[in-house]
Amino acid sequence: MAADVVNLRQFKKAKARAEKDKTAEQNRALFGRTRAEKDLTRAVREKAEKTLDQGKLERPAPDGSKS
Repeated sequence: MAADVVNLRQFKKAKARAEKDKTAEQNRALFGRTRAEKDLTRAVREKAEKTLDQGKLERPAPDGSKS
């Protein structure tokens, strides 16, 4: 007949922890990227920079030295 005795402090902490975990899971889905995705993005960016630098024309310095 008697209900279970519940410590309100522990209940509030458990509820807050569950809410925080739920929010963290939503943020991981929205903002998270896997290491493979990050590596792919980095490789694509580096390849683009390298390709761009290959076509770069360097002008000689006005004093005639290379710089």
